Amino acid sequence: MYTLTPHSHLPTLPRLPRTCRATATSPARTSTADPPRHLPITATTTITTPATANGSSLHSTWAHRAWVASGFASVLSSLAKSVSAAVDSGSAFDPLLAAFLGYILTDLGTGFYHWAIDNYGGPSTPIFGRQIEAFQGHHRWPWTITQREFANNLHALARAVTFAVMPIEFFATANDAAVHAFVGACAGCVMMSQQFHAWAHGTKSRLPPVVVALQDVGVLVSRAEHAAHHRPPYNSNYCIVSGVWNGLLDEWKVFEAMEMMVFFRFGVRPRSWSELELEWKEESGGVSSESHNC
Repeated sequence: MYTLTPHSHLPTLPRLPRTCRATATSPARTSTADPPRHLPITATTTITTPATANGSSLHSTWAHRAWVASGFASVLSSLAKSVSAAVDSGSAFDPLLAAFLGYILTDLGTGFYHWAIDNYGGPSTPIFGRQIEAFQGHHRWPWTITQREFANNLHALARAVTFAVMPIEFFATANDAAVHAFVGACAGCVMMSQQFHAWAHGTKSRLPPVVVALQDVGVLVSRAEHAAHHRPPYNSNYCIVSGVWNGLLDEWKVFEAMEMMVFFRFGVRPRSWSELELEWKEESGGVSSESHNC
């Protein structure tokens, strides 16, 4: 009789595989919600609080204002030289065409730059690390960009414009109206692109009427068009000046092709291939509001 006692527990054995299967599938259901599993593959950043947690990070400093003033001075200097040269030559066609090309190509450039920092690198990336980290936080808390003061939002780009335009203006021929027009328009759009971006996140009732009108006619990237970039899978509508290139780039799958080239050449996966629904899911906590402070 005692030799039969161990067999009295046999009915419980079939339950063990079911228990094992339950524990085996549990990580599969929760692995997508486990952010550390994505970090080694996509080099995503760890951001726990929005910029509004530290209100001072949204305000402009005198250093910010000085850089923005310097950036605008560089842009206006280029445009003034273009106007002067055009008056001397008696022809405005070439500088106007050059300025238009500068505006159009800047929109394309912002798309490629935006795609690159959205998908590659991390906080430790040389030169671009802080911008990469900021853009990852922007996907989590996009409404904070509308609460940044003007110079706070533009000072980094204004500094880059200042250092880029000065040598060009120094070596450019004084009577070349087209070159000055192209440089001025391109530099101006680069510096203001972050403000165009902020306006694309603003509510219509809070935006200046002239901005709403420019968005509606396609001169500036519209709110509806940019909103598509903040919806899964977060891999479209990267251009943030006018957005005129977005449809073409997305239709031809230009960025997807570039991602495949990077992956096969270097083995690096873009962040847009990972499951970003939780990582880039927009969190509430702020109300879009435009700041008109400097």
